[in-house]
Amino acid sequence: MSIPSTAAQFATLAAEGGEHGGNHESLSPYLTGGGALFVLLLLLWITTRFNRDR
Repeated sequence: MSIPSTAAQFATLAAEGGEHGGNHESLSPYLTGGGALFVLLLLLWITTRFNRDR
């Protein structure tokens, strides 16, 4: 499999997916963003608990 043929296959695949828009009705951007923020803050809190010597 060569790089140009792989790139052509990916371009075809990307063009076919254009009519769907990529969004699902059950996904809320606010819920997704809030969940990501919560996870990142939780990871920050865990990291600071392990780094008490500074």
